[in-house]
Parts: sequence; C-alpha cells; structure tokens
Amino acid sequence: MDDLGNKNIVLVGFMACGKTFTSRELALRLGRERVSTDELIEAQEGRAIADIFAQSGEPYFRDVERQVVLACARRQGLVIDCGGGVAVNEANFNALKTTGISFYLYASPEAIFRRTRGRTDRPLLNVPDPMEKIKDLLARRDPHYRRADHVVDSSEDNIPKVVDEILRILKTH
Repeated sequence: MDDLGNKNIVLVGFMACGKTFTSRELALRLGRERVSTDELIEAQEGRAIADIFAQSGEPYFRDVERQVVLACARRQGLVIDCGGGVAVNEANFNALKTTGISFYLYASPEAIFRRTRGRTDRPLLNVPDPMEKIKDLLARRDPHYRRADHVVDSSEDNIPKVVDEILRILKTH
C-alpha cells in the first residue's frame, strides 16, 4: 500500500451504511487522519445536521456541505467519511475522486432500515414510511454512488470484514 502515497481514501454511501465506523477503523489501521464531512459541518455550524435541515433547509445544508467537501479534497492522506448526499453532487464527487480512491459502502435497504429504525437524527427518514423512503432515496442515489472506484458490501454488521476488504483492494493500487 506504499504506492497510495498521499491519496485520500474516500468512503461514500447511503446513511447508516457503516461509513463512520469503517472510516474510524480504517484510519486507525492505516495510521491516517480521519475526517467526517458531517462532523465538520456540525462543528462549523455549531448545530446538529437535523437542526440545520429544520432551521435552514436542505439547500443551505448542501451549500455548506459543498464547501466542506472541497476543503477536504484539497488535503492529502486522509480517510474521508462522506455524508450520504455528497456523491449525488457531481462536482463534490469529482473533486474527491481527483485526490483520492473512492469506495461505495453498499448496504441493503433492509440493513439501513434495521440500523435507523426508531432514530430521529436522520432528517430525511423522519417520515410516516421510512422503509419506502429508504428504497426511494437509495434507488435514486445508487447510480451516483456506483461511480466510486470500488464497491464493498456492508450489509452485514461486520465492520472488520469491510475494512479488511478495503485494505485488500488498496494493496492492488
């Protein structure tokens, strides 16, 4: 993996696909700094993502997200955990792919529903039928996520297995 140099490792995928836990473990194993676009946004705004959506709306959130993503893409040697909507913005994803190797952590709608059921911190799923919303959003976002360099299935609740697969793929770069 020495030939990775300073390339970023970029994790994209739907909410609750395991990006946060995977990025933490991956950064630990590689001795790299980990950043989360959502955590950076919350720190910059001084409020939770759900509050940003509720108080300022999704367009405002996406604008802040774009600025944070571009700042991350200008850095090197990071493990970047991207919010679920980052890859939908083509300019965001292209910027990240320019300086990094990207991985789509795919999780089935059932796995996502299981992981998010009963939680209120996912503003897009605070609807009467969250499973239907998951299926709809995933169907629309999946083609964007699949533009990643690699796809790793994260449907099982097994983060070490996902990290092992990413490391195996990185060895081939």
